[in-house]
Amino acid sequence: MVDDHELTIRGLRDSLADHPDLDFVASAPTVAELFDATTDLDLVILDLRLRDGSSPVSNVEAIRARGLDVLVLTSGEDPFLVRSAARAGVLGAVRKSQPIDAVVDAVRSAARGEMVPTIDWAAAIDGDPDLAAVDLSPQHRRLLTLYAAGETATRVASTMGISPETVNDYLGRIRLKYADAGRPAPTKTDLYKRALEDGWLPFPRRRRKS
Repeated sequence: MVDDHELTIRGLRDSLADHPDLDFVASAPTVAELFDATTDLDLVILDLRLRDGSSPVSNVEAIRARGLDVLVLTSGEDPFLVRSAARAGVLGAVRKSQPIDAVVDAVRSAARGEMVPTIDWAAAIDGDPDLAAVDLSPQHRRLLTLYAAGETATRVASTMGISPETVNDYLGRIRLKYADAGRPAPTKTDLYKRALEDGWLPFPRRRRKS
């Protein structure tokens, strides 16, 4: 966790301690200090506003460059920061004021590599026209929807009546379009995120506790 508020860190650490499937590894006030302490991580929970004045985008990029996913914490007062984080490729944004059970659920989903849909997240995406700036043909959209939803290239080819080689060619073209728009999608997980952002896939519904 990267945060410079001790109460926030302690609160989340203590809450996660009650969940054996989640392991709070380390915390630090900056990204650099976190990686000085450890790199054995699956997910980094990042406060958007740090006292060192660092850019949320640069922080997210530094974390993702190590192959790690990011979930951001926000006070909700600056939609621009959430929008910037969305463009940088984080899995979602969670308000610090949310009930702790909701925060823990968000951490669990993000630790599995899943998107974390929230009101702040949806507002950030809807408020950024650049996040929907990639123009895909109907065939490319259908292919992206199938592939990003979890189908293999072979199954997509069978469903669409095309060859696996054509599927891979189309995926390359789709990735190129996203890269040209400043929204690179080198992995299947990234394509899933782009499909969610652009509305080709529905955001997953959060399960209600019984």
